[in-house]
Amino acid sequence: MLRRVKTLLAALIVLCALAVAAAYLPVPYLVASPGLALNTLGDNSEGDPVIHIEGTEEYRHDGGLSMVTVQYAGGPDARLNILSVIGAWLSPTQAVLPEAALFPPDRSIEDVTESQTLAMDDSQTTATAAAFNELGIDYGLRPLVAGVEKGAPADGELEQGDVILEVDGEPVEDKTEAAERVGDRDPGDRVELTVDRAEEKGADETALELTTEEGDEGNAVIGIMIADDPDFPFEVEFQVGDIGGPSAGMMFALGIMDRLDPDGLTGGEQVAGTGTIDTEGKVGGVSGVAQKMVSARDLGAEYFLVAEESCAQTFESAAAGDLEVFKVAELSDAVRALKAIKTGEGLSDLPRCEPGQAG
Repeated sequence: MLRRVKTLLAALIVLCALAVAAAYLPVPYLVASPGLALNTLGDNSEGDPVIHIEGTEEYRHDGGLSMVTVQYAGGPDARLNILSVIGAWLSPTQAVLPEAALFPPDRSIEDVTESQTLAMDDSQTTATAAAFNELGIDYGLRPLVAGVEKGAPADGELEQGDVILEVDGEPVEDKTEAAERVGDRDPGDRVELTVDRAEEKGADETALELTTEEGDEGNAVIGIMIADDPDFPFEVEFQVGDIGGPSAGMMFALGIMDRLDPDGLTGGEQVAGTGTIDTEGKVGGVSGVAQKMVSARDLGAEYFLVAEESCAQTFESAAAGDLEVFKVAELSDAVRALKAIKTGEGLSDLPRCEPGQAG
């Protein structure tokens, strides 16, 4: 009997040890928590304007148009243990998601970081274009080399970031015209390009002559991807620090519009929001809305603008307080909401997210 008791106690000790060890084993999950809130009308932590416009008069107003973020704990190089994950799952302000949602197994951490940085840069450009379109400010487009196919005629000759100025000695104004000019010949024919190369690459204008090859549709190609790069009449600078992703696009656009408006958009009210934006002003859905609403509440915002596509997420935030949440599908919807917030008129008529709405 004594031997059985000793065996049972030993087994229990081993099981307890295994349970404790298992609790501290790393697991492939991430924890999303409320992150930084940054007023696009104000200054960053270093005292620099979050948005600064050069080349035209800009204005500064009271109030806030704040971008809100999510911070993530965990990841392939810093995995959490199961106890931390369970604690986050029980928290009203945090969320648990699979590691692969942010770090796909076929991509390195460096790739993900670079992608997020590029997405932030792109969101600033598209936000500027959207704001200018909404304000009726004209700007041009330049055909930009967005990628070069390996082994193609352009490989080793053109570089990502080159702006195509001329094709066969004739100026081109956008990506469509550049592609048509290059393709207006038989495969195997020569094409002359003049490109504007970034100063850090050692030159300004560079002349090239390439031999085309046959593309998938039988047309003449040189193996490049071309994008329209906006040529704005004045410069918009952003200082947001080490933040990535595209979800601040809508708030950037509104911040730019406020900077260019003598009267401002908010009337001194504190407004936060989240949503991507394209050059035409369409506001797109984002993730982490529940955590972003908590950040907005902690900032002192009374109103929250959210992409219509993300409406469903607004009901996941039990800790967002008394935020008034308005849904927007276009930049013009956000402007309309700000006008109602500023004047106090028509607030009850603004569209809100409804329970069960897809998003």
